[in-house]
Amino acid sequence: MTGETVSSTKSKAKKRPLALIIDDEESICHSLAGVLSDEGWGTVTALNGQAGMIEFKLHQPDLVFLDVWMPGLDGIETMQLLKDMNPEVPIIIMSGHGTIETAVRATKLGAFDFIEKPMSIDKILPLAEQVASNRLQKLSATVRNLKKPDLIGSSPAMQPIQKQLSIVAPRHAWVLITGENGTGKEVLAMNIHTLSPRAEKPFIAVNCAAIPEELIESELFGHEKGAFTGAVSSQRGRFEQASGGTLFLDEIGDMSLRTQAKILRVLQEQSFERLGGEETIKVDVRVIAATNKILEEEIANGQFREDLFYRLNIVPFNLPPLRERTEDLEELTKHFLKIMSFDLNEPKKVIDPEVFAIMKHYPWPGNIRELRNLIERLCIMVPGNAITRADLPENIVLRSENGPLDSRNEASTLREAKSDFERAFILDKLQENQWNVSKTAEAIGIERSNLHRKLKLFNIDPKQLKD
Repeated sequence: MTGETVSSTKSKAKKRPLALIIDDEESICHSLAGVLSDEGWGTVTALNGQAGMIEFKLHQPDLVFLDVWMPGLDGIETMQLLKDMNPEVPIIIMSGHGTIETAVRATKLGAFDFIEKPMSIDKILPLAEQVASNRLQKLSATVRNLKKPDLIGSSPAMQPIQKQLSIVAPRHAWVLITGENGTGKEVLAMNIHTLSPRAEKPFIAVNCAAIPEELIESELFGHEKGAFTGAVSSQRGRFEQASGGTLFLDEIGDMSLRTQAKILRVLQEQSFERLGGEETIKVDVRVIAATNKILEEEIANGQFREDLFYRLNIVPFNLPPLRERTEDLEELTKHFLKIMSFDLNEPKKVIDPEVFAIMKHYPWPGNIRELRNLIERLCIMVPGNAITRADLPENIVLRSENGPLDSRNEASTLREAKSDFERAFILDKLQENQWNVSKTAEAIGIERSNLHRKLKLFNIDPKQLKD
């Protein structure tokens, strides 16, 4: 017979610590569970060692209260079996016939503590509080380790990046990161900051493309109260917030020429005035800029200031697209699986080797961002613990079978080659625009009705591929 007062869903249960109580006296299980529940613990109970092992495996508790004298498996035997299953879980031994020998033996075998019956709340609660505190510290450390922005990859394409990172990060030099969308430019910027002497100071990220032209000056430099309609109080800008730390200017190539001129002056002088203010504010900021555009071409077209380019481009990094570093696919995938299993509070899924083979032949137009989104989707949608070929979206399987654009040699005529390229190009653009036909038509510069005709010609169904 077992009983439990845990929440009905696993994800809810693991938000608070969980205790497993194993005792052949139901009254003790009930009273101890009540005491712990009042202190915010979830509880599960079992009336013998065999049942306790089942509950231990099923619920993965954070703490076990275990009676020594029970029929069948006694407490010491049960503890040894539980320790074999998970040696990290603290076990508190309970006994109404406590002896020094039993306490010493239990401690030698790995018991967290030993308490005698009848148990005192004054003894139980400090032990439970200690375990809960240790659990929280371990959980926080786990979250920090999982969420820290590791620059993953040891492929030939990434080795120079990793080496350059180790040299540049500890210094104060400004950095310009280029690369396609989704290649991990912000992750690289955060790595540079984390490995620098400024790591304890703020890392402030600004998406230059997302801020309207009329607001960007206030966003970057701040404003004083009354500087414009709606400015009901003074506000610090991103430069001021980042002082002492790192300012990450993402999508710098989308900034207007007017704003570029203002940014250049601030970068050169490390000082500015808030909008509507007269006081000169001095800052100490390391600037890391990033763009998916080729700035040399933007300069030639009159869209980017050459002097700003040279001011930012002290140390250049160019992140390769995922299709050029497929050797890193498995490592990246396992990293994302670990993160998703933690976020979803589910066992980590395994991936069939055939899936990796397919993924290595897919061109990944969305790069690492696309891979992460795919893994999150699979972790949510796949019911079992294994991800197989059948679970992959159809467009990935089809594209991997057709091969990347630069390796297609099956076409025997120019018309066939053009058709292959056009189909692949449309698939890429559909995926970039979340399978929205109207947005895709606008992005590639054709009428929506024309795109529909091509979709029918190439037998592409965006709704089916999206699902």
